[in-house]
Amino acid sequence: MSDAPVIQAKELSHWYGIVMGLNNISFEIGPGLTGLVGPNGAGKSTLIKIITGQLQPSDGELTVFGARPWNNPDVLRCIGFCPEEDALPDRLQARVWLRGLALLAGIAPGHVDAILDCVKLERAHWEKPLAQFSKGMRQRVKLAQALIHHPRLLVLDEPMNGLDPMGRQDIQRILKQLAAKGTAVLISSHILHELETSCPEIMILNWGRVIAIGSQLALQRRLQGAEANLHVRCNDPARLTQVLFEADLLLGFDDSGDGEGGLDLPVKDPRRFSECFVDLLAENNLALHELRSRDRSLQDIFDKMTE
Repeated sequence: MSDAPVIQAKELSHWYGIVMGLNNISFEIGPGLTGLVGPNGAGKSTLIKIITGQLQPSDGELTVFGARPWNNPDVLRCIGFCPEEDALPDRLQARVWLRGLALLAGIAPGHVDAILDCVKLERAHWEKPLAQFSKGMRQRVKLAQALIHHPRLLVLDEPMNGLDPMGRQDIQRILKQLAAKGTAVLISSHILHELETSCPEIMILNWGRVIAIGSQLALQRRLQGAEANLHVRCNDPARLTQVLFEADLLLGFDDSGDGEGGLDLPVKDPRRFSECFVDLLAENNLALHELRSRDRSLQDIFDKMTE
């Protein structure tokens, strides 16, 4: 399964009686962070349920790491799922609940402490009943629950609900770290500005169809002309600028002055930039922290494409 796309759909459809949830969609999702967006009723929940093996497709096929997830324990062991719904057992303590899940997964209960530290749940709350937890604290427990078995694919449905700004930053940082270590992450969210800063790839659903999928730069290019203005952060801004100029990809550059390696880059040819950029990063040992358009926000792209 290692050489297959993380998620691949071929002419996938699902009906609820006479109501169509997904309509003959085909796509591929690779490693890294991918955002899934769409209006209410677009088919996001249906797609997530098929990916996580909760629904069987009505027609077509969906595979995860090359195999169908429906009724397939080998695939389901590779998936961690953080649902939007909250069904935590209120009478149990957080650590007890997660240790029970660890035992079911054949994992040493001692691993739970590391997971709780990973999701930044304060140790003072580990032995408290879940009924006493705030919405944000429960979100951290749900994320820990999804990570307990070291999944290769992490699927999250509205993971930022109930989190304060600091909590949202924590979760974004955790997801980026997981992606950097090789975990594929699919995030469904209505908080588009947070997906914009964390997800290099975006898939937009509407009326059960995939209306766009790709990098934010590629989606931006569909809505306007040849030039694009980008904001980029990386580990070595000077080297990145030199590499991009040598490749004749820039009209100029501007140090954004954010103190975190940020650059504002006017790009000559967005198509050629998107084709070359990832390879140039890898060839020059450059680590990308952020890439977003300064011309249109993800919200602008979403609004235009779902009109």
